[in-house]
Amino acid sequence: MDVIWSRHYGLVEKLSLFTGMWPYLKPRTRYLRIGLMSITAVAIFVPQIAYQIRCERDIQCILTCVPTFLFTIVNIVSLYTFSINSSKIKRLIERLFVDWEELETPEEIEIFKSHALFCKRFFAIYSAYCFLGVYGFTSASLVSPILDVLMPLNESRPVLLPIPAYYFVDTRQYLIYIYGYAIVSCGIFMTAIVAHDCIFVTYIEHVCCMFTILGSRFECLFTIHNNAEKNTKSDSDETYCKRIAYLVHMHRQILEFVKLVEKIFTIPFALQLLILITQQEAGGLEMSRYIFYVMGQLFHLFCLSFEGQKLINHSLEICDKIYDSSWYEASIKSQKLLILTMLRSFRPTFLSAGEIYVFSLESFTTVKKKVNCYRLGM
Repeated sequence: MDVIWSRHYGLVEKLSLFTGMWPYLKPRTRYLRIGLMSITAVAIFVPQIAYQIRCERDIQCILTCVPTFLFTIVNIVSLYTFSINSSKIKRLIERLFVDWEELETPEEIEIFKSHALFCKRFFAIYSAYCFLGVYGFTSASLVSPILDVLMPLNESRPVLLPIPAYYFVDTRQYLIYIYGYAIVSCGIFMTAIVAHDCIFVTYIEHVCCMFTILGSRFECLFTIHNNAEKNTKSDSDETYCKRIAYLVHMHRQILEFVKLVEKIFTIPFALQLLILITQQEAGGLEMSRYIFYVMGQLFHLFCLSFEGQKLINHSLEICDKIYDSSWYEASIKSQKLLILTMLRSFRPTFLSAGEIYVFSLESFTTVKKKVNCYRLGM
């Protein structure tokens, strides 16, 4: 089991260990790493707050700093959310291990492996995109100095800071040091964001996998029994009832798993959604300056919405799988148990950000349309 975990989820574990978000860390080690992350956040907060104070009542100036300010807050909230809920995170991971051990057929093992392989590929692509995006955002500050050397003007070009903040020094003279400071800080914080999101995707993919397996078991429930050696009718009905009761219990466990994931991740994701909304209010000039930032946020929202849509689709398929089975061969008692599960499956299972934004492609399309409206209007 450890070999399978390391093969498919090793990247998530390494990123979580680095940021102190891994629930199996010793408490002292976890607190030390989270403390170092907090110190890094304070080192970023102070210049940003000073920048906002210097803006006085200039709303446009304040909005320039708000997205990166909220980005720092999101990291801290994510870190402390994981620290506070470390026992719940550990319980979810242990549930994943238990479900691995309870697989019954080679087909179910292949289903699990396919979802785990998808997670592995997603982690690699998502982390690469996020780090390239954040380094592209901060590296924009080097454009002016490079152009001053390659295409000098009568006067130096304006300094574009990697992070809008007041650094208490001459920004032109110490730009390279400010850039290095921003690269290190943003890299550390992006590691926390990627670890947070990858763990979230791991849980969603696991739930989708369990819904697929549950649907397969419902669909083949009566077929397997008919192909087996039959006993008396009463024994047959009792076997059906026990098996259906087990599957109903399995369905309930999956729903409880989703509820626990919702409680842990809803607040950090609500703040991340607030970043995107705030950035749309920053104006056309800031939309151009923050092209890497805005595109990164949209890609981030798309990935989460895509996973949320998969969860919705897989939860709704349970009803169809039950209907496709030979339910009519079961007793009335067994059929009543199936009806309860079918009724619950009519309601989609979903995750949300602060109970405001439901992770789905429909919600993402709505946000994307609003972004396009802002861009066209400006």
